[in-house]
Amino acid sequence: MKHFLDVSDYSPAEIQDILDLAIRLKQEYFAGGNKPLFKGKVLALIFQKPSLRTRVSFDMAMRHMGGDALYLSPNEIGLGKREAIADISRVLSGYVQAIMARVFEHQHVVELAKWSSIPVINGLSDYSHPCQAMADAQTIIEKFGAMKGLNVTYVGDGNNVAVSLMHIVTMLGGNFTIANPEGYGMPQAAQAIGAKLAQASGAKISYLSDPHQAVKNAHVIYTDTWTSMGQEEETAKREVVFPPYQVNAKLVSEADKDVIVMHCLPAHRNHELTDEVADGPHSAIFPQAHNRLHAQKAILARLFEVA
Repeated sequence: MKHFLDVSDYSPAEIQDILDLAIRLKQEYFAGGNKPLFKGKVLALIFQKPSLRTRVSFDMAMRHMGGDALYLSPNEIGLGKREAIADISRVLSGYVQAIMARVFEHQHVVELAKWSSIPVINGLSDYSHPCQAMADAQTIIEKFGAMKGLNVTYVGDGNNVAVSLMHIVTMLGGNFTIANPEGYGMPQAAQAIGAKLAQASGAKISYLSDPHQAVKNAHVIYTDTWTSMGQEEETAKREVVFPPYQVNAKLVSEADKDVIVMHCLPAHRNHELTDEVADGPHSAIFPQAHNRLHAQKAILARLFEVA
């Protein structure tokens, strides 16, 4: 591994290896702390979008493993505006040991990686959110033991989170269903990759419009905000279209009795997800958020080749 831009860039064995390492590093941390395998290493954190989980989890992942992180705000860099991406990438390659970038346009993180001589991690782009998917898969595996044969249902907008979730679930042999309003599906390119991954693993992908049909026999129900960052001008329109896709107690009751409910956060409570569900017995949203820390330790460890 040189970079971590999309889960679909890697084989199922490579992704499973990182997930196994994430679980081991989590156990190690709670058994007394992680070994300082990142000593002498600094991760540059480039942000075009605001963040709670991505910023804090990457920062703390480096600290737990003996390294350090350097936060770079949008105004400090002006990625692709104040300075060319190729120049930023090559400059940082001489200062730090890895770069994490949370960007609007996926092409920006691709270009960072193209010109970088150090590992680049996609911390979120308009196309995908691979680090979130790794934490999601870790959470599901910790609950059910493995991904293979599980039914994972995503309810809502076919956004970057849905793309990465579909890819990692099908790659590991889980069945993936998405229910979304017409016109809010996933990009065709992402669907094509999903189809190849599903064919290789024997998984099934279903594209539906009815959320109630979609959650039948679901072991996991996943949702996200109806309006992602950068889509604010569509908020009013989406507030009319998406209410039938709310994950509430009734919808959860129609899934498997042991279903877990997931959300990448931040949540707009009582919009896409009700308080009753978010704080209820089926909710896994906070263990899921905490697993960002450990999944990212494992990604970094493989990129640094230290574990």
